[in-house]
Amino acid sequence: MFKGSPEFTHAQMDKVGVLLTNLGTPDAPEKSALRRYLKEFLWDPRVVEVPRPLWWMILNGVILNIRPARSAAAYKTVFTEEGSPLLVHSQRQGDAMKAALAQKGRDDVVVEVAMRYGNPSIKNGIQALMDAGVRRLLVLPLYPQYSASTTASTFDAVSADFRERRWIPELRFINHYHDYPLFIEAAATRIREHWDQHGRADRLLFSYHGVPQRYLDNGDPYFCECHKTSRLLAAALGLQSGEFLTTFQSRFGKEEWLKPYTDETLKSLPAEGVTSVQVFCPGFSADCLETIEEIGEENRDYFVEAGGERYEYIAALNDHPAHIDALSELVLQHLQGWPLPQIDHQRESRARAKGAKS
Repeated sequence: MFKGSPEFTHAQMDKVGVLLTNLGTPDAPEKSALRRYLKEFLWDPRVVEVPRPLWWMILNGVILNIRPARSAAAYKTVFTEEGSPLLVHSQRQGDAMKAALAQKGRDDVVVEVAMRYGNPSIKNGIQALMDAGVRRLLVLPLYPQYSASTTASTFDAVSADFRERRWIPELRFINHYHDYPLFIEAAATRIREHWDQHGRADRLLFSYHGVPQRYLDNGDPYFCECHKTSRLLAAALGLQSGEFLTTFQSRFGKEEWLKPYTDETLKSLPAEGVTSVQVFCPGFSADCLETIEEIGEENRDYFVEAGGERYEYIAALNDHPAHIDALSELVLQHLQGWPLPQIDHQRESRARAKGAKS
């Protein structure tokens, strides 16, 4: 049985919808919630490209018996009274996006926020948009740089939902914005604001989430797009080649990942005479565990223990006005060509004349 839209009425106007998505977060910093979240996340073949029978044994026999407790302890350090930082920031981005679009003359656009893993799910986000009368849908995964493990996985989830629907909307999908000028300027603005308050450091690190080297070897453009973002951002800031570095974080397992590694770089810099560093994560649209705890705390310890003196993490763009302006302009560009919704005052009466119930 295909899903419909039970809240649909012929009196409502057809609308345009925007679905903002991000990776996801556990419902709570507890072992059971982490086990549920990690099971969904790590079972995605886009995330871990290992033959399914072998990976099922490793995941269920080893990882899900060890990692949930460790991850829960880490998440407890970043959860606030409002909940998960990633979800809180994402919801603020959604609210700010809706307001920005309204200010730009598109108060007809319906905005929903969803997570690829966990809640609120992509399935529920699409359902909410469909129930609101959305017939044209634009999906914006908040990953500036494309990767099969993030962006393509989001498309998988959207298409899986569509396969279960009776009435699917027209679809547009933004698969990257790593070199979008307004995004670059928003990131540069965030860094300049930090400099205005704290001054500069010996080095500025652009740290991106890592992926296995094998993904690059198989044609994933993520590595190249990260380096392009760094190059454009450095140019916007007026940095020379020796004043910034591009590194990759968050690796796990024994397989080789994209290099240079953020943690190993920070451990080595003091021996090169670098006593102060600032770290910004251009691939993270919102602060989360990987930025707050891994970069803000764990890697700080590595640098200081190696002899570093000053370490600063520069916050993600979150709902910074320049970020919301960039994203809303990006959305407006991709909405071009779709006609504005038209009110049809006779649609309901015609439908009732044909026997429709609503």
